[in-house]
Amino acid sequence: MLRVAVPNKGILSEASVSILREAGYATRRDAAILHLVDEANEIEFFYLRPRDIATYVGEGSLDAGITGYDLLMDSTSKAEVVADLGFGASNFRLAVDSTSTVSSVSDLEGKRIATAYPTLLRKFLVESSVTANVVSLDGAVESAIKLGVADAIADVVSTGNTLRKANLKIIGPSILKSTARLVASPGKSGSCVKLLRRIEGVIVARDYVLMDYDCPKEIIDKAIKITPGIESPTISPLADSNWVAVRALVKTTQVNAIMDELSDIGAKAILVTSLHAARI
Repeated sequence: MLRVAVPNKGILSEASVSILREAGYATRRDAAILHLVDEANEIEFFYLRPRDIATYVGEGSLDAGITGYDLLMDSTSKAEVVADLGFGASNFRLAVDSTSTVSSVSDLEGKRIATAYPTLLRKFLVESSVTANVVSLDGAVESAIKLGVADAIADVVSTGNTLRKANLKIIGPSILKSTARLVASPGKSGSCVKLLRRIEGVIVARDYVLMDYDCPKEIIDKAIKITPGIESPTISPLADSNWVAVRALVKTTQVNAIMDELSDIGAKAILVTSLHAARI
């Protein structure tokens, strides 16, 4: 039975549970549940602190897990990345008080920088040839400057709203761009094939819709350039020999623009169907 770690709280947790549920796995309904066995799919889920997942998987206590790339890199775990799952995007950035004169990484020389990601920060400072005092905290680092613990912070930023509310401004380049990753213990990547295929099926289904339309044969070349599909569109004959039916996958974000283009060249009966799961 495959033993898989799932984040027990936060944005990664919500997204991971949602995807696993859509992929056909049993998921917890109560946040107090920390262990769930899905006998039908021969898989065991352990709901753990996101920060601890890479450690458990890297040590081989669990076969696989879903965690943020930033957490994985900060942990120095031996866990292997199986796939970039694409959700939970964030940036690891430096920030200072909005009134501070510090405006670049070099200005942090000799300063105190608070962070919950000390390994990542120290690596970045070495690469930037900056010597600073790293203050390790376990969260809520945006308060460190106001409380006098640090002169700057390094933290994960999604929208930036939390920093703005704390009267902070971002400086310097992005230290690390992160998304959710499926990781496996050393040598166990092969055991995650079915799990990964199901997760990717849900992600693809969210990214694409199925588009059907009727098209005069005389404009079919123009039409299939607009909807090339993944491999190629499906083209079927209609009772009227001058028309064909076309079916293709299109990006969800492009649906309305594509419908406009098809309508402009003379396509009719354009229908869009949402997908529940897919294999590409």
